[in-house]
Amino acid sequence: MPMAYLYGKKFVGAITPTILEIREELYSVPYNEINWKNARNNCAKEDLRYPRSFVQNVIWTGLNKVVEPILSLWPFNTLRHAALNNLLKHIRYEDESTKYIGICPINKALDMICCWIDNPNSDAFKLHLPRIYDYLWLAEDGMKAQVYDGCQSWETAFIVQAYCSTDLVNEFSQTLTKAHEFIKKSQVLENHPDYEAYYRHRSKGSWTLSTADNGWCVSDCTAEALKALLMLSKISQDLVGDPIDGERLYDAVDGMLSFMNEDGTFSTYECKRSTPWLEVSTIKSYFLFKVKW
Repeated sequence: MPMAYLYGKKFVGAITPTILEIREELYSVPYNEINWKNARNNCAKEDLRYPRSFVQNVIWTGLNKVVEPILSLWPFNTLRHAALNNLLKHIRYEDESTKYIGICPINKALDMICCWIDNPNSDAFKLHLPRIYDYLWLAEDGMKAQVYDGCQSWETAFIVQAYCSTDLVNEFSQTLTKAHEFIKKSQVLENHPDYEAYYRHRSKGSWTLSTADNGWCVSDCTAEALKALLMLSKISQDLVGDPIDGERLYDAVDGMLSFMNEDGTFSTYECKRSTPWLEVSTIKSYFLFKVKW
């Protein structure tokens, strides 16, 4: 979505010395000599594992040569403006439902740029800034960025299961009490508002990979957290703390079962809702993208 928004807006940032240095570093030929019409179809032979089909080439060439120029002219550009407004609406929903963390650092950074383009002084952009640090950490050789904001819920659930499967409960009761409390606090307690209108799956009762702020609930994370809670419920409260409310366990089961597809399989983030023919319109060169119903 953010890339579609940036392209649709035809946004160009200020050309600074840093930008010029990046251009020189990234491209093998001088930036001003690049033939962008040809470059749009280029792909390194090492990455070209699944060449585009004839149908795909026809679709993308038609969109680029015919549809794109038309949508830039009045009155057709009114459709473009409406689409851009709708995109920004979905981007804002993604930001708000994830407490401005985003599903990954790439989306987070691009969403933040979109908010800045829309209004550099907006509250949305300001709320983005402090959550940059959810992805950053300092290693021995410098600053690092991770591909997710963490896997705290996922790993904590497994740690609890490991301790509960041994005779170390008494020895590490303080650790289990803290882990128990963290798992309870990490459960998403409510569905996001109007989640179906924004093509999101229900979230009430589920767990994310990291924390409740992330907002993107995962079926297997929910299953492992639920298992950990059930194991803790069999241990004395004096050792592991108060158990979770029973209604929240029911919500967890409902949330987990909501990920079941019509064919009996379970999805990770959301149930299947597309058809195989969509693969024809999928741009991919370096991996096989399969769409199943």
